[in-house]
Amino acid sequence: MDELIFRVKDRYRPSWRQLVPLYLMCVLPGVFFFRDTDVATASWVSGALLVLWGVRFFLVRRSGTTVGADGITISWGMGRGRTHPWDQIRWIDVRETRTNSGTVRTARLTLAGGRRRSLPALSHSSLYPLPEFDTDVRRVINWWELSTDPAMRIQPPRRTRDRLTPHALGVVLGLVITAVIVIVVLAQN
Repeated sequence: MDELIFRVKDRYRPSWRQLVPLYLMCVLPGVFFFRDTDVATASWVSGALLVLWGVRFFLVRRSGTTVGADGITISWGMGRGRTHPWDQIRWIDVRETRTNSGTVRTARLTLAGGRRRSLPALSHSSLYPLPEFDTDVRRVINWWELSTDPAMRIQPPRRTRDRLTPHALGVVLGLVITAVIVIVVLAQN
């Protein structure tokens, strides 16, 4: 089989519509900072934010996933990435996360130690749709099935964070914060 290469820079192409708010997010803190301090400090703040966003943009553009004979290599933008050999990969699945802007589906693998790793460039959302997402995930799973013994494929149990959605977690956190505030107010009275 041919090596599969999924690169983020092939998927995410920022448009001016996305870059202008990013630029404003870097410049506006400097403008507000300028009200309280001098021009040099405000320039340093804006410049530092631009550099941080630039580094993040560079790292995201270099991240990706490579599937080959040695295993799956995950790179988050720094260095050559980390290769997870086939004998260490126990399961490959798709995680669905519901957000305010829709559902995000991300391919991930589970390692022998129980750790899970998302595969960069193999995700589908309404903001960044990937029409061939299911086909690409199927191709990765085919590589995995051809490279591993069926006895080594163990589906991991669902964890609490797999069952808790961000919305449910927010509701629970809101209730906990409300309870703490009520207890503090009652304790002061």
